[in-house]
Amino acid sequence: MRQPQYGDDRDPQTVDKVMQGWLRDHGYESQVGSGSLIARWPEIVGDALADHVVPDSVRETDDGRELWLRADSTAWATQVRLLIPQILGRIATLLGSGVVDRIKVTGPAPPKRNPGPRRVPGRGPRDTYG
Repeated sequence: MRQPQYGDDRDPQTVDKVMQGWLRDHGYESQVGSGSLIARWPEIVGDALADHVVPDSVRETDDGRELWLRADSTAWATQVRLLIPQILGRIATLLGSGVVDRIKVTGPAPPKRNPGPRRVPGRGPRDTYG
């Protein structure tokens, strides 16, 4: 039997190596990667893009993990849709594979209406909106 050149599993390990092994063995590696993705978003896509597009959530689906991005205008949403392959490659390079399988992009959220304390139920004059 050949002995490992630099010791075996019984030798002391660094905390980083032990934590990575524990996260991998217990299935938490992708969740930690998702948190890293959100925290490192400007580093991943650059400051110019990060100013206009932010990660909204990472969702588990039957087909894998989806990263949902929210753009502050429809023009930025269109631009990001064109950059999805490059963004996926950058995420895989910096955070490892398996953190995100797909990216979905949404535009700006519609304005919220604050109805106030005296309100008549129903849509009212805005019933044809949207």
